[in-house]
Amino acid sequence: MLTIETKYQGELTVQKADVYTFEKGIPGFSDEASFVLLPFAEESPFFILQSIRTPALAFIVTDPFLFFQDYDFKLEEHVISQLQIKEEHDVSVLVILTVMEPFAKTTANLQAPIVLNAKNKCGKQIILADERYTTKHSIMPDAMKED
Repeated sequence: MLTIETKYQGELTVQKADVYTFEKGIPGFSDEASFVLLPFAEESPFFILQSIRTPALAFIVTDPFLFFQDYDFKLEEHVISQLQIKEEHDVSVLVILTVMEPFAKTTANLQAPIVLNAKNKCGKQIILADERYTTKHSIMPDAMKED
């Protein structure tokens, strides 16, 4: 068990087995290698990717396929190897949200998904070289049209 200080939920106790290791950190935070995935709220599609070392470092994330059904990309072999992915069902993909006020203006970074191997608790944020995806895709495009 680990007791950590979190950005949104105060002090929490988490299982060491629930800590994901990002071998080279996350781009922009290369010395932050250990994160835990916390629920944002009950029955919410959103989660918090919380650094176990730095309380202020927490990303709101979600499963992109809930909001973008046609989102797809192929993992490069070096990523599969680095994360030691053996089975597709061991992999989760998350994207970081930029939460805005009002919430309907919140965007998702589809250009840089986070890939997690649930089996061995390894993670990596990858940068896609795909012109279809940017760092700011509206998760509620219909709400954006109302402006």
